[in-house]
Amino acid sequence: MAEFPVRKIQVITEEIFHEGGPAPEEPRLRAAAMALVKNPFAGRYVERLQSAMEDLKPLGLLLSDKLIDALGGVPSRIDGYGKGAIAGTAGELEHCALWHVPGGYAMRDRLGGAKAIVPSATKVGAFGSRLDVPLGHTNAAYVRSHFDAMEVGIADGPRPDEILFILAMSIGPRVHNRMGGLAADEIKAWDGLR
Repeated sequence: MAEFPVRKIQVITEEIFHEGGPAPEEPRLRAAAMALVKNPFAGRYVERLQSAMEDLKPLGLLLSDKLIDALGGVPSRIDGYGKGAIAGTAGELEHCALWHVPGGYAMRDRLGGAKAIVPSATKVGAFGSRLDVPLGHTNAAYVRSHFDAMEVGIADGPRPDEILFILAMSIGPRVHNRMGGLAADEIKAWDGLR
């Protein structure tokens, strides 16, 4: 069993009122929850990592709950999500990949079984690194109005032996979206992965 002690959790929210055009009836909301944790694999090559995903499932659920609370506590209003991770310089990209299952499935679970793949970005980075976490619609990957990214990071991490695990959620399309394609109110059950 791998241990990922948490040094810090940070939740940030944004209200987007306009992007240079007219203000929408309601602002777009975005939020990210981040956990800075000790990387138990830092500084060495470990062949078998996959079982450590199980150890991160409680953290995925915790960050998902914090995000839902930050966005008003109504999961059914949330229609965008994404995830990411930054490994410190003594880590590797595969350490970030540990977040795919515990981060993605936690959000799907808490949002009532969202169907679309959870967009993801990862990198190895130095102290203070930032990451553009991609966002997409929760129930259909090709809803263009919800293609977005949220730049996030924590000023005092990741240290070389840490990983910053990130979840992000949003409510509503991009302000002033007008690129067409599949509309959110036209999604059918088979649209989840297209």
